[in-house]
Amino acid sequence: MPQSRDPGLQPERTRLAWRRTTLSATVAAVFAAKQSIHDEVTPAGLFGAALSVLVWLGFLAVAHRRMQALGAARPQALSHRAALLAAGATVALAAFAVAMVV
Repeated sequence: MPQSRDPGLQPERTRLAWRRTTLSATVAAVFAAKQSIHDEVTPAGLFGAALSVLVWLGFLAVAHRRMQALGAARPQALSHRAALLAAGATVALAAFAVAMVV
């Protein structure tokens, strides 16, 4: 006897994945901001910290909208703009991390 598919599981898994990704982005942004003003507070360090927080806020906005959209019975697909913003924020945070190490 075939089991019926539960339509609520896939959106729930996706919502949890967005939460994990948001947590990871939060940790990366905090580390980037901390590293940029680690030894002394300089204008460049403050700019780096502010840029990290700004990128994190953009990613947080996209993730929050997506998690709310997943609450519907049949969620709409992620828009191209939101996908590009999320990918851009991820790449920017990675670039900030590389810039802080080098």
